[in-house]
Amino acid sequence: MVRTSLFYTYHGRLALLKMPRGSASSSRQAAKRKASSSTGTGDEPSAKRSKSSSKVEEGAGSVGAEGQCWLFKSEPETRIEKGVDVKFGIDDLAKEPDQTGCWDGVRNYQARNFMRDRMRIGELGFFYHSNCKEPGIAGIVRIVKEGYTDHTQFDRSDVHYDPKSKKEDPKWFMVDVKLVRKLKRFVPLSELKVIFQKHSKSGGPLAKVALFCSARLSVQPVTQAEFDFIVELSETKKIADN
Repeated sequence: MVRTSLFYTYHGRLALLKMPRGSASSSRQAAKRKASSSTGTGDEPSAKRSKSSSKVEEGAGSVGAEGQCWLFKSEPETRIEKGVDVKFGIDDLAKEPDQTGCWDGVRNYQARNFMRDRMRIGELGFFYHSNCKEPGIAGIVRIVKEGYTDHTQFDRSDVHYDPKSKKEDPKWFMVDVKLVRKLKRFVPLSELKVIFQKHSKSGGPLAKVALFCSARLSVQPVTQAEFDFIVELSETKKIADN
């Protein structure tokens, strides 16, 4: 007997995965885991007044000791990968038990290292919709389980099976994330790009944001200043693209 409950990533793309009862997915449910210089619009939030981490949700999570937050990419639209629909948007996470899931299937070493070595329980991250009609930041998640072995690397039926990875010395790791909430307003990539270009010249908080400086990574670090700025931005109306 199988059930559809876990999801996996492939370069930032999430999909539903059928796993048998008693598999590695069971532990997930058992633990119930799963600013700046504005240049003319007046709508862009100021870094000095941005205290949006307090607006996330009381008790929802935190930034790390060094102000560390994260961004996780996922595909919200249907796309078939080796016979499996890799669609998994923020609404799909909301439907998961306890609104929680494991971020498995990542096969980039740098992204893996972030999850294995740096992510800590309670840290916050953005849920980012990628490879879709309108990519952008849809909501906020919280890390509820730190890096542990990604079971999909050992599953021959999984698209992320890695024959070179051994159970006694696994290569790939994952974390569990829980949905905190959707943003008040979806923040599209196009809007972030305009601000990034401005801040690259003005020295604003998004001047070195990994979303543009390390665009190919499906899991990316976000500073506290970047996180606060974007949350504050989501509380305002969209900034004009011109």
